[in-house]
Amino acid sequence: MTKIISPDTLIQQLSDKLSATLSQKNISNPVMVGIHTGGVWVAERLHKNLGLEEPLGTLNISFYRDDFSRIGVHPQVTPSTLPTEVDGRHIILVDDVLQTGRTIRAAMNELFDYGRPASITLVCLVERGGHELPIRADIVGQQLSLQDDEQIKLTGPVPLALEIKQVNVQ
Repeated sequence: MTKIISPDTLIQQLSDKLSATLSQKNISNPVMVGIHTGGVWVAERLHKNLGLEEPLGTLNISFYRDDFSRIGVHPQVTPSTLPTEVDGRHIILVDDVLQTGRTIRAAMNELFDYGRPASITLVCLVERGGHELPIRADIVGQQLSLQDDEQIKLTGPVPLALEIKQVNVQ
């Protein structure tokens, strides 16, 4: 059985790693953007831990996904909100679980519709196998190797919990 580290511990580790990365890259006043839903929950905590000045942005990438015909569109799509211009800004993009890379690709497509960022730093609570696109996180809380019939899910927002579920593989 795979040992899952608690989300609170992972978020503290992410905060420390992200703070060091921003300092190393000499990035001040970045814009943090969480991907709806779990990425927003993680981003809210990271944003608070880092004491960032800019308000937190959120992305709902439902209409940017390339696989919505397979997974469906959520019936209550909420709008994306970015607190400031994206052009020339350093963006911290936050998601809960990186698996195929399709969510991240969709999020970057949407971000570029708002403008051209100076850089995007990808932060993910958990990265698991199953990449379908060449996308890797810059900062990861925990890497997991799961079976094809296993899926990891972040539940929340209070408390945050990670759980592994069995799924039907087709």
